[in-house]
Amino acid sequence: MRVSVFGIGYVGAVSAACLARDGHDLVAVDSSQAKVDIINAGESPIVEKGLAALVRQAVRTGRLRATTDAAAAVAETSLSLICVGTPSLPNGSLDLAQIRRVCDEIGRAVARKPGFHTVVVRSTMLPGSMSGEVVPILEASSGRKLGNDLGIAIYPEFLREGSAIRDYDEAETVLLGADDERSLAPLRELLGKAAERAIVLNTATAEMVKYTNNAWHATKITFANEVGAICKQLGIDSHQVMTALCSDTRLNISSAYMRPGFAFGGSCLPKDLRALMYKAKSLDLQCPMLGSLLPSNEEQVRRAFDMVQAAGNRRVGLIGLAFKNGTDDLRESPAVELAERLFGKGYDIRIFDQNVSYARLMGANLAFIQSRIPHLACLLRDELQDVVEHGETLVLAHSELGEGHSLPALLAGRRVIDLVRMPGTQGASRAHYDGLCW
Repeated sequence: MRVSVFGIGYVGAVSAACLARDGHDLVAVDSSQAKVDIINAGESPIVEKGLAALVRQAVRTGRLRATTDAAAAVAETSLSLICVGTPSLPNGSLDLAQIRRVCDEIGRAVARKPGFHTVVVRSTMLPGSMSGEVVPILEASSGRKLGNDLGIAIYPEFLREGSAIRDYDEAETVLLGADDERSLAPLRELLGKAAERAIVLNTATAEMVKYTNNAWHATKITFANEVGAICKQLGIDSHQVMTALCSDTRLNISSAYMRPGFAFGGSCLPKDLRALMYKAKSLDLQCPMLGSLLPSNEEQVRRAFDMVQAAGNRRVGLIGLAFKNGTDDLRESPAVELAERLFGKGYDIRIFDQNVSYARLMGANLAFIQSRIPHLACLLRDELQDVVEHGETLVLAHSELGEGHSLPALLAGRRVIDLVRMPGTQGASRAHYDGLCW
C-alpha cells in the first residue's frame, strides 16, 4: 500500500520505518524541514534502538521519503496515518491543535483527489475526540461523509521508548477502532496478519482503552513504590515481596478483580488495608494511593445509593446481602452498608440472599447481625419472589438469583439497578435497567 504518515516523532518515525520494512511505500510528512532532511538523508530523527538501520534501508530502497507538502503526500497515497503530538495544557486537558491542523490539511487534499481515502489516527486522544474533532473537521474540509469515499479509524499505539520496534512487532494487543466496516478494510490490509488477532471496537471505546492502559501502568508503578517505601522502613526487601506477589498468576497478575462493579468487602481486604495504612502512618510515611483505596471503595456504595434515589421509587428489593456470591459472610459487606443507608433514609426495603437466612445464621454472622444490624434482620425474606413483588426498584448486589429464577422475569415492569453486571442484561432497555459502571 501507499501510505502517508503525518508527524515524524517517536510514533510516526517508528510506524513509517516498520511499514516500509514490511513492503509498503511511505511518505513521511512534517512541518519541520530539519526532520524531513534527516529522513531523506537516510538517518533517524530520534534515538531509538534499531530505528536508524530501518530508516537507512527504507530510504535506500525507495520505500521511504519525507516531505513538508501535505497535499502532495495525500494525492499519491490511499491511507494517511496521523501521528502528531497531543501535549498537555496547563489545566491537564489535551492540546489538539496539531490534530486539527493535520485533519484540515488532509481533508482539503482529499477534496481534490478521486476515490476512497482512509485516515487513521495513532495519536493519543481522550474519548470523544474522534467523533467531536477528527470526523467533523475531515468531513467539513473534504466535503465528504464518513463511509462515502472517506474512511476514518483509530489505531492506538502501545510503543515504549527504548523498545518501540520490538513492541511494534510483538504487540500483545492490536487495537482497531472504527464506526463503520468500510473504514476498517484498508487498515486491515495494511496490517496484514496482525489484523487477524485485532480487537475491534468503536472509536470512543478504543480511545478509552489507550488511557486505561496508561492509567493501569501508572497505578502498578505507584503501588510498587508505596509498598517499597513501607518495606524499606521495616527493613524488608521490597523486591522479594513483589516477586512473591507476582508469582500468583491466578489472582494477582491476571484478569481477576478487573471487572468494574460494586465495592469490595469481607473480613480481609478492608481490615488489612486499614492496618497497613496505620503502620505506614506510624512510620511517618505518606502513601497517597494506598490511602485512597478505602475512600474510593466507599464512593461505589454512594454511587449505588444515588442511583436508587434517582429511580424515584420508595419500595426497594435488594438481592444479595453477603459481601459476595457463595458465602453468608456479612462482615463489612457493601450490600449491608447500602441497605443501612436505604433503611436510614426511610426506604421500604426487602432483602433476599439465598445464602443468608436469619433462622440459619450462627456464630460470627449471627453475632454480627444481632449486634450491628438487628433492624435489618426483619427485612430478610426466604423467597426471592417476595422481594421481587415488593420492589418497584430491584437492586442486584449478587449475580445469584437462586434455582428456578430468571432475569427476564425480574426486568418485567420494574426498575433494575445492577451492581454486578448480571449475565443476560446486554441490550436491556435503559428505561428499566441501569448498571453501576456500564
